[in-house]
Amino acid sequence: MADAPKIVLGLGNPGTRYQPTRHNLGFRVLDCLAGRWASRFERLAESGSEVWTAEVERDREAVVLAKPLTYMNRSGRAAVALCEQYGAAAADLLVVYDDADLELGRIRLRPGGGAGGHNGLHSLIDSLGTDSIPRLRLGVRGAGRERQELADYVLDVFEPSELAIASGITSGSATGASS
Repeated sequence: MADAPKIVLGLGNPGTRYQPTRHNLGFRVLDCLAGRWASRFERLAESGSEVWTAEVERDREAVVLAKPLTYMNRSGRAAVALCEQYGAAAADLLVVYDDADLELGRIRLRPGGGAGGHNGLHSLIDSLGTDSIPRLRLGVRGAGRERQELADYVLDVFEPSELAIASGITSGSATGASS
């Protein structure tokens, strides 16, 4: 049996309404990777059409880029479908998502941990039955964060002054990595 591919799961909400929001930064990173690796997203039919995937090979290893078509708070359903389809475990995932607790432009790579108030990650942990899910947290907290409720803030677009930093995250040129 072949090894399960690595699955990079970007979190976001489907639809053009959400495309430019802070909450869709995970989707935007995957769109950038797919473009950079000359791959296209297609519906994964076996998942009940809950996921868009793009399959690539990187360094002789199969990689699946995946964007759930469920809303953020139900991302776990898509993760389970992906793991079943590809014979993967939670440890084969890398979840890429926005984090309003991190300053805009900061990124953190973690092997696991709690949901930290993020409903998409909470859904993954509940559905997969483990918090040992590797994740890449993308900071989206800007100067306006304290003026809005969290849900309103993450579903809002970036301020014009924040766009260059947000674009740096999606293009892979962010410089604020931390452990």
